[in-house]
Amino acid sequence: MNNKLLTCFLLLTILLLSSCTYMGGEGVNIDTTYDNSNQIESEYSVAYFSGGCFWCIESAFEEVSGVLDVYSGFSGGSKVEPSYEEVSSGSTNHFESVQVLYDDSIVSYEELVHILLLQIDPTDATGSFVDRGDQYLSAIFYSNPKELELAQKGVEDLKSLNLFGEDEFVVQILEFESFYLAEDYHQNYHTENSIRYSIYRYNSGRDQFLEEIWTEEALDSFAAFLPEKEVSINSTFVKPSDEELKEILTDMQYKVTQEDGTEKSYSGEYEGFYEAGIYVDILSGEPLFSSIEKYDSETGWPSFYAPLVEENIVLLEDNGFFSKRTELRSKLADSHLGHVFNDGPEPTGLRYCINSVALKFVAASDLEAEGYGEFVYLFE
Repeated sequence: MNNKLLTCFLLLTILLLSSCTYMGGEGVNIDTTYDNSNQIESEYSVAYFSGGCFWCIESAFEEVSGVLDVYSGFSGGSKVEPSYEEVSSGSTNHFESVQVLYDDSIVSYEELVHILLLQIDPTDATGSFVDRGDQYLSAIFYSNPKELELAQKGVEDLKSLNLFGEDEFVVQILEFESFYLAEDYHQNYHTENSIRYSIYRYNSGRDQFLEEIWTEEALDSFAAFLPEKEVSINSTFVKPSDEELKEILTDMQYKVTQEDGTEKSYSGEYEGFYEAGIYVDILSGEPLFSSIEKYDSETGWPSFYAPLVEENIVLLEDNGFFSKRTELRSKLADSHLGHVFNDGPEPTGLRYCINSVALKFVAASDLEAEGYGEFVYLFE
């Protein structure tokens, strides 16, 4: 193949992969069946958003603590159970949308609105980044007057930051009517087809645009509009003095949590321990991990693929072990917990490697009595 033909081939490949309308799952025998069985009453809260390609919006919400599941689909149009081809044609008036199932005791609707607004260009009236057409427009769907109020407030808050110059905001705020699941191969596309998704995402221009807009200062300013969360467990914790810590903690607990030490592999109390419950900081009691996200990493230390309460984990760069690592510390107690690595299982691909001595286990049956009632639902 000569250079000219090779160049043409590569350009064609990029064009095919750089659109959310690219249909390929694994190349053959694509399953296009779908159903809407998840349109049922739920004990959790449900929200609906559109922000262009639903692969990107689904992946963003799935990273949020308190979000239980996200589905890609279609909202806003009149066509019942539309296919992806029909929506892509622009004939249905549906938006590519996501359904977000979430626990409102952990994450609020207002926060979800902010997260949607952080993913989009709110001034794009003809599509979203590389994808053109009304099906790629941005919208917030509300189900009650309170959600309408919060959606309007979120958009107005963003406008007030003047990040987009004089351009008119075109984010639609619409009353929710229906949601139809997209075909199976669109669900979890960012993990099921990670290479294709990464190529599409890079070539879409979304990340490049957002990185330019959302500086640290802009992010802090936008976050300031959100009400401060109440910390219900040990929010008044005051760390004991060093002398007191030596009395409270065992020698190994002190070495690990206060001197950034590491317990010997396969020696910890919670290595190979899989009872149902949560793990809290040994000093402050702040909730950190749960048995639901725990797995056997075969490393000799308790391992989790995600934290229970992400806000309670502080990440710091650690250059003290002949290589760059990411240290984990608890927010309130500032205890050294362990490190996080990029060799974990799906859905996060992360391994939170934790020292047993930095943790206290609270069994699922004891959560209410121990003051952790907000997590009981996880084990019901």
